[in-house]
This record gives sequence, C-alpha cells and structure tokens, in this order.
Amino acid sequence: MSLPNLDANNFDAERQHWITVRVYYEDTDFTGMVYHANYLRFFERGRSDHLRDAGVSHQSLLERQDPAAFTLTRVEVDYRRAARVDDLLHIRTRYIGTDGPRILFSQTCFRGEEVIAEGEITAVMIHVDGRPRRPIRELVKQLEAYRWEGES
Repeated sequence: MSLPNLDANNFDAERQHWITVRVYYEDTDFTGMVYHANYLRFFERGRSDHLRDAGVSHQSLLERQDPAAFTLTRVEVDYRRAARVDDLLHIRTRYIGTDGPRILFSQTCFRGEEVIAEGEITAVMIHVDGRPRRPIRELVKQLEAYRWEGES
C-alpha cells in the first residue's frame, strides 16, 4: 500500500491523517512480533501528530492562560495480524468529533494493504491537575475542519 495523496499536513482528501512507523527490535517481544502495548504507542504518535498538524500541539495547550491536556478514558483495540521487525507501518487517524466532554478518534495500523490493528479511542480534556474540563471551544472549532465524515 502506498499512502494516498497527502497535503502538507499529512491529511488526505477525506480528512484522514497518516504517519509512517518503522518497527524496531525494541518494539518487539521475544518472538520478534510487535508487543501488543506498542500499538498504543504507535496510535499515540498518530493522534499527537494529527492534533499538531491540525494546529493544536500539546505544548500550546500547556502554555495557555488556562492550561489544559488530554487523557484517555477508553481504548478499544482489535489486533488482526502481527507486525515484525523492519515492517513499515502506516497509522491512519480519523478525528470523529466530540460527544459532550469526550473527544473521539478512530485509528488503524496498516502494513501494506493488511490491517494489523484497529482502535477506537476516547479522550477527555483535563486541567493540568487532572480535573476534567469541557473541551476548549476554539480547539473544537479548529478541529472541526479535520473531522472525518465517512462511514466506519
């Protein structure tokens, strides 16, 4: 699989964000397959880059007058295949939108055309002391331009 045509911020025409991840030895378990928890790290990179490329960096949230951050409240991952050392993986991130205080993402890890893992992630915005807060209005408005509107 080659990546679709991407704009300068790594989004395709359907508002899906893409990054590429190479599997290193450190990502694997004793069998040479990617350790299951490392897919969460790959997905984290995809979400962080999605937000940054959409103009919302974690650092900019911390530097606000009313600092904020994200935390995950739900992660559901389906593992379909095993990735191995030296594999080149593509992580697709779809920003689904908000549902009250929840910020929803759908992510898929590909090796070529093969789906390796799929995840549904729910994040919430928090104050830096860990207390929940409503998503920042201007952030939600900014992300709306990157909301994926396709079918799951």
